[in-house]
Amino acid sequence: MLDIFNNDAFSVTSLTDAISDKKVRPGRLGELGLFNTTSVTTLTIALESIGDTIQLVAPSPRGAPGETRGNEKRSVRNLSIPHFQRDWSVVADEVQGIRAYGSETQLMTVQGLVAQKIAQNIADLDLTDEYSRIGAIQGIVTYKGGQTLNLFDEFGVAQPAEVDFDLDNASPASGALRKKCVGIIRDTHKALGGVPFQYLHAFVGDTFFDQLLAHKEVTATYEGWGDARILRESYVGKNRASNPMFEFGGIVWENYGAIDASGDGALMGITATAAKFVPIGVPGLFRTYYGPADYMETVNTLGQRLYAKQWPMQNGKGVHGETQTNALHIATRPAALLRAKNT
Repeated sequence: MLDIFNNDAFSVTSLTDAISDKKVRPGRLGELGLFNTTSVTTLTIALESIGDTIQLVAPSPRGAPGETRGNEKRSVRNLSIPHFQRDWSVVADEVQGIRAYGSETQLMTVQGLVAQKIAQNIADLDLTDEYSRIGAIQGIVTYKGGQTLNLFDEFGVAQPAEVDFDLDNASPASGALRKKCVGIIRDTHKALGGVPFQYLHAFVGDTFFDQLLAHKEVTATYEGWGDARILRESYVGKNRASNPMFEFGGIVWENYGAIDASGDGALMGITATAAKFVPIGVPGLFRTYYGPADYMETVNTLGQRLYAKQWPMQNGKGVHGETQTNALHIATRPAALLRAKNT
């Protein structure tokens, strides 16, 4: 009955290649393409940094020796790549009705059943990826079960203090909100050591977004000209997404409110009264590392985003299977991840 699973179509290579062709459900942060991916052959990665500053060069007489740049301290940080796995199975009864001697469609039908099992688990792994990315843009990656990876501690930097945007103030000073925005942009430049970025993107919770949208400086900016519709629709041009968003003060504000997307209490998104600022267009700021699966076939090979494998149950009752990913999502300069609160 189950000899079909000995077909090459169900080998580790074939199953992994098959799921690699499936469309990724990246979530909003994956959709923005913030994270550069790298495949490695190891279970840990080592990050080496050599200082974090760009020095000016003093003028020197022509023909004379130039100045010598001081040696900067090197530091190496080792981070483990987490392992995420979901198990599945196909029992004999599930393929009983499609058994046909000499059938040319039998293999295709069983493959479809296996693909269905795998797809359900891929959806969970994709959600797990997005949950890790949300943590990475805040500097503290949280995993289900309470484990955390504090990037501020790993890189030896202090987490920036929350900036109070004072959105509850019924009578704010003129220009106060724009001043806060400019201050965030300036502080981001400083934290990056002058490295340029395209623009600043803020992911904000529901309360913060609603109060910001109704702030008198924001409404006054858009009143009386064509783009006033942005305040009605809460969307903005090229950065349009399923989340409400608009642009003000040189920052794109996107409402990414926290929801329990998986039903297990893990909140996807930003808490109601908070804002998290992300500089867009900084090379290598956000990284994803994929490690190899824990199979004999994948030892010392470059990691892939997803893997799948199956093996027979005892007494020919069916097959066990698993789908896994080994992925580490981090921010390499967490000091540049500024944050704010509504009041």
